[in-house]
Amino acid sequence: MLEFLSFISTLLTLYVYVLIAAAVLSWLIAFNVVNTRNQAVSTIGEFLYRITEPVLRPIRRMMPDLGGIDISPVIVILAIFFIQSVVLQNLAKAFY
Repeated sequence: MLEFLSFISTLLTLYVYVLIAAAVLSWLIAFNVVNTRNQAVSTIGEFLYRITEPVLRPIRRMMPDLGGIDISPVIVILAIFFIQSVVLQNLAKAFY
């Protein structure tokens, strides 16, 4: 069971990295640092969008309009850190 919890924690950590990559890429696109007509950038952007959007969309709907600032990735990252530090550790203690 401990291996399973460690695997879940690793997946959550990887998702945090994906969220950070998606946020950085969106900033680079917004400031015209990278060209979305480049097929590699377009493919990476589409992949990151498909991976992150199902989680971010419900949070964006609940958030008030902050004038173009999207803090939904920060909220998801904080929720993941909470799950890793509180929920998974308590489950590990309960089983061992």
